[in-house]
Amino acid sequence: MITFKSVKWKNFLSTGNQFTEIKLDRSPSTLVVGENGSGKSTFLDAICFALFGKPFRNINKPQLVNTINDKQLEVQVEFAVSSKNYKVVRGIKPNVFEIYVDGELLNQDAASRDYQKYLEESILKLNYKSFTQIVILGSASFTPFMQLPAATRREIIEDLLDIQIFTTMNVVLRDKIVDLKNRLQETEGKLEISKQKAKLQKEYVETLEANKEKRVDEILVRIADGEQKISRYTNLASSLESEKETQEEARKALGNLAEKQRKLDQFKTKFTSQLRDIQKEISFYTETEECPTCKQGISHEHKTSILDERQDKIRILNEGMDKLSEEFAKLDELNSQDAAISQEIRNINEQILGHNNEIIVEQRLLQALMLELNDIQTKTGNIDGEKNKLKTYAKEVLSQNEEKSKLGEERHYLDAAASLLKDTGIKTKIVRQYLPVINKLVNKYLQAMDFFVQFNLDEKFDETIKSRHRDSFSYSSFSEGEKQRIDLALLFTWRTIARMKNSVATNLLILDEVFDSSLDTSGTDYVMNLLNIISEDTNVFVISHKGDQLFDKFRSVIRFAKKNNYSVIA
Repeated sequence: MITFKSVKWKNFLSTGNQFTEIKLDRSPSTLVVGENGSGKSTFLDAICFALFGKPFRNINKPQLVNTINDKQLEVQVEFAVSSKNYKVVRGIKPNVFEIYVDGELLNQDAASRDYQKYLEESILKLNYKSFTQIVILGSASFTPFMQLPAATRREIIEDLLDIQIFTTMNVVLRDKIVDLKNRLQETEGKLEISKQKAKLQKEYVETLEANKEKRVDEILVRIADGEQKISRYTNLASSLESEKETQEEARKALGNLAEKQRKLDQFKTKFTSQLRDIQKEISFYTETEECPTCKQGISHEHKTSILDERQDKIRILNEGMDKLSEEFAKLDELNSQDAAISQEIRNINEQILGHNNEIIVEQRLLQALMLELNDIQTKTGNIDGEKNKLKTYAKEVLSQNEEKSKLGEERHYLDAAASLLKDTGIKTKIVRQYLPVINKLVNKYLQAMDFFVQFNLDEKFDETIKSRHRDSFSYSSFSEGEKQRIDLALLFTWRTIARMKNSVATNLLILDEVFDSSLDTSGTDYVMNLLNIISEDTNVFVISHKGDQLFDKFRSVIRFAKKNNYSVIA
């Protein structure tokens, strides 16, 4: 059983730099009151944060640090499990996560995630979801059992029944099955390789004994054929090299065509420029009557003389351009010849390359054939040695067959165990045994709250709810007040089951604003009667706004208030 003793916190939400502490095991029933925002639900968030690293309410972790001081958040929870006393310390700015056992700090070499896992699985034996279902019933940031997915419901029940060990065993077993499967596949792979090696070795021995001479003759014939091919390809390549040289000589004979092209282009540019300049002069003397410099008239005789002279130059230049055109035509013909020769040379090079590649292929094949011939000739006199290899491979096959059979038998047993450990196996059988008890307890607590329905959970943890008249309902079809009674009945049931199992039983029960929302006066009275019934070894904390209505129903009262913007116990 987990006996929670105290929780204290500082710089947590609206709490200042001084520790606020609540003794959790002092009073059977405690009423926690205060105005909205006074911090009365803070201790609930503090407990959850210390144990699980997250608050009960939906608050982001950075928002937990008091905004005024903005550092040194620290929460401490003390509790006992059996004969050992524990203290969990968790903080932000700086980050702190410490677990003390009988005053000694646990080794912190492990990662924070593993440290948390140890706290939940080995000490508390509760995770956050299970803790909130058996310790807390809240009106905010709380998902009742009946609103949880089926998988989560199952997880909580397994925790309460202390059968999650089967899930852990199943995970371990699955890993073993995967490992065994891999080993089996590896063994089958080795076996197949050994069988193939034995088969090939047997064929090889048979080949050595029956066909060695035939194979040698085949290799010799192929070697001779390859040598002939190499000789033929070599001759063809040599002939092409000669033809290539002839073509290259012919190309050289054409001369430097690029230089010829450059010179002709220069002449053409020069003639074109001169023609353009003369045409400008002719246009000037044709269109101009007066010298633009001295402003004197230009005589007709002078114009005629100059124009005749320029026309003679144009005629000479045109004759030069005609000769250039002829040279350009000759050059084009030479370029065509050069291109044809170049293409022919490229074709020859491709043919030479093809023949050389064929030579390389044949040479490699001859090399392989020579190696094979040498291998045959070397091993021909050692057939007994090859037979011994065959015996060795046969022994490998026998040994691996035995290993495969052994692993197959082990796989059979593991599969049988896995069948027992899966959700439909032994866990379901245990759940079936407890389901009648669970359903009986739920209905008992419902009746104690004057809610007369027949409530049943099945193996999938789906509900069936029937009225006295056998009408069927679902949880969602009830009013908020009726839902709350169902939630309370389930909470008390889980606590009773936990007490039966003892490993997850706890003295702490917190009801957060349960009396403030959907319960009417009669519902409040019924719940208080239940609380009085279960108060033995239980420390009940009720957080409520209805202090004036509930004061006389509790052994002690804790009042929260705001002082200088900080939440304190008044």
